[in-house]
Amino acid sequence: MPPFLPWIAAPFGADFVLRALAGGALVAVICGVVGTWVIIRGMAFLGEAIGHGMLPGVAVATVIGAPALLGAAASAVAMSAAIGALQRRGRLTYDTSIGLLFVGMLSLGVIIVSHSRSFATDATTILFGDILAIGGGDILLLAAAAAVTIVLAAAFHRSFVAAAFDRRIAQALGLRPQLAQIVLTGLVTLAVVASYQAVGSLLVVGLLLGPAVAARAWTSRIPSTMLLAAALGCLAVVFGLLVSWHAGTAAGASIACSAIVLAGLSALLRDASRRLRVASHDAEPVGALR
Repeated sequence: MPPFLPWIAAPFGADFVLRALAGGALVAVICGVVGTWVIIRGMAFLGEAIGHGMLPGVAVATVIGAPALLGAAASAVAMSAAIGALQRRGRLTYDTSIGLLFVGMLSLGVIIVSHSRSFATDATTILFGDILAIGGGDILLLAAAAAVTIVLAAAFHRSFVAAAFDRRIAQALGLRPQLAQIVLTGLVTLAVVASYQAVGSLLVVGLLLGPAVAARAWTSRIPSTMLLAAALGCLAVVFGLLVSWHAGTAAGASIACSAIVLAGLSALLRDASRRLRVASHDAEPVGALR
């Protein structure tokens, strides 16, 4: 048996790690699908804002003893609706609206959490997640969220593509770009909320963007990018859990960091591959002369 296999297999002998792996893999699928569109449409700041916009709802839920996921969902939906309302009024630019709400919701969440007697524990869980605490019920919810994400992404694929290139053409084709934008914002919200327990509100964008950026370097078709991003997200979950188990680091942060590392490695490998192709192409005439 190769010596590294026991090192890999050791953590997954524990039931709670297996549940974390299953939940993390479902989150990776959701983020792979949605993160691809986030990259294409340049919506990274929106994802970051919604991630921080969850904080007040999670804080209230934590203080009163309600399910944190319910509070996260309510707060994220409110944040998305507020961004849409400000944009429709047209008095503020899109990024300005997001920035103001971002800071406002984050500040409100910190104020609420600061009144909790267990401030340090609550804040750590809210900001960085607790993937090792995922239970069977959480996995079922994540499976449902993954199914909804895949169905909506497939149903609105043409609308998303058309709206990404020209909203007027999409409108002329009857693809309803405004509805597509609302659905896409809803999917980003769903992905952020679904990722909350895995990586927390502070690190959610790492899992949303990292695998998609890594996959985008190797594929040109959107469905292929989604599939590869989901696979790389699962790889980040596995590697993050291994690092957390053996190095004693925070699991959520280890997963988010692994996703970013994959994006960096993918870019380096892609650049190296291009340089090799260029060098090979430049060498061809020399070979032909021989």
